[in-house]
Amino acid sequence: MTDESRVVVVLVTAPSADEAARIGRILVEERLAACVNVVGPIRSIYRWQAKIEDEQEHLMLVKARHVDVDAVAARVRAVHPYDVPEVIALDVTGGSTPYLAWLLESTTRSG
Repeated sequence: MTDESRVVVVLVTAPSADEAARIGRILVEERLAACVNVVGPIRSIYRWQAKIEDEQEHLMLVKARHVDVDAVAARVRAVHPYDVPEVIALDVTGGSTPYLAWLLESTTRSG
């Protein structure tokens, strides 16, 4: 697998389904992602500013190229309402060949 053909699933949480859909649409429109699934609501328990938080969020599963992880992270930071949005990339080590080909085609940008 070449660097250009490596794919990832990027996990990003958002405060609402509408916010997750807005961010997901931006990533797909800009070809930084082939597909974004919005899952939720989910319950997130985390430490923030010395307090334990327990909040409802929505999880985005962003399917993207490995080489675009930094660009995805930068774009999420630019459009996300959180001060420190979650952006965690997980390498995909296998999958349906036709699906992975579609993912790569869908994230091809000219120029």
